Amino acid sequence: MLFKARQKPGWLSLAVNGDRVDIAHVSRSASGRPVVGLCETYRREGSLEHTMTRLRRERSLEKFRLTALMPAGQYQLLQLEAPTVPEAELATAIRWRIKDMIDFPVESAVVETMAIPVDQATGGRTPQVFAVVAQASAVRHQIEPLTASGLNLMAIDIVENAQRNICALFEQPGRGAALLAFDASGALFTLTFGGELYMARRFDTSLAALSEASDEDRQAAYDRITLELQRSIDRVDRQFSFVSVARLLLAGDGPIEGLRDCLAANLDLPVELLDLAQVMDFPSVPELRTSARQAQCLAGIGAALRDESSPGARAG
Repeated sequence: MLFKARQKPGWLSLAVNGDRVDIAHVSRSASGRPVVGLCETYRREGSLEHTMTRLRRERSLEKFRLTALMPAGQYQLLQLEAPTVPEAELATAIRWRIKDMIDFPVESAVVETMAIPVDQATGGRTPQVFAVVAQASAVRHQIEPLTASGLNLMAIDIVENAQRNICALFEQPGRGAALLAFDASGALFTLTFGGELYMARRFDTSLAALSEASDEDRQAAYDRITLELQRSIDRVDRQFSFVSVARLLLAGDGPIEGLRDCLAANLDLPVELLDLAQVMDFPSVPELRTSARQAQCLAGIGAALRDESSPGARAG
């Protein structure tokens, strides 16, 4: 697909969260370092189509390549053994494999796959694949108000991919990285290596619940999270022995120091609080200097970190 010269470099992401719309624009400097040029939150006024029509006009959104995030709960991310079939038959084989894993007819599903790279030197390892599955009606529900508002939507992505893009920026040469990011509903854990996603799982515990819990209940929650993270990291180690994790990052709007201390004392790897300033610049968005704003915008910034080389690159 050819782009008009007036389009700005990079991607702009749209994330609808209840009564608000988050937008973020990320491009790359000459050195390749990401630059956040825009990160704003707007309240929905009327329908989503009405809100996005207003934003398109006010913010000249037609000048950006646009990607939108599917809300959590509107899709499933399944990890499967890759079928040993020719590439042309992969989609059919995946649909057959997942038909008993979803609670709606597979004929009405939209399915995309993401390969999980393996180390060819290990030999004998069964290739794995992520399958992103959503009802076609849910995808249309996300797309139609945006296109009706006059936006040129070029991609739909998922939060796991967005967080992968953030996590990958913190990788060290030859080492992987892990990120546990909290939002209002819970937390998402991702583990990446070589810029690829190897693990993604959700936790129901939110920072608000931790803050309101008694000291005893809070410590019990810390212990549960620590145990589940250790199990997740061990699982990756068993399945992909060539993946070595250098550190675990924590992100969230709230007091997470207690959880960091518990994780650091019980996991055999460094645990750090996420600071986006280590890996990207945001000179025109000074509010991103705060951990609270970083946490709120994390998924949107990650979605806007899509590979610029192709409109559909790294799609979910």
